[in-house]
Amino acid sequence: MDRTRGQGARPEEEGNVMCTMIVEKSEIAGCGKGPKGWFPLRQVNVSYDHPFHAPLEHALNIDFVNESEGLGARVAVELSPESARRLVTVILAALARGEAGS
Repeated sequence: MDRTRGQGARPEEEGNVMCTMIVEKSEIAGCGKGPKGWFPLRQVNVSYDHPFHAPLEHALNIDFVNESEGLGARVAVELSPESARRLVTVILAALARGEAGS
């Protein structure tokens, strides 16, 4: 699995909240559904930064992409930090149950 790390968080200066520049990337295998239907997923980009749409100061932003399919081959999600932690918990629980044969 290819995993690269962004530059890391920059400190806040004089009370101003700055972009964190935190990005994690990984190759993945799966499918996503976009405006034109289903497409193969090849990469996930996960960042902790200002969201584009969610009314949050910072969010965990997840972009599932396939760059070879063009700009329409993208599924984006913006989660509050608390929601992101809950998502991780339920993903791990579902995997554990599935791998145990339950």
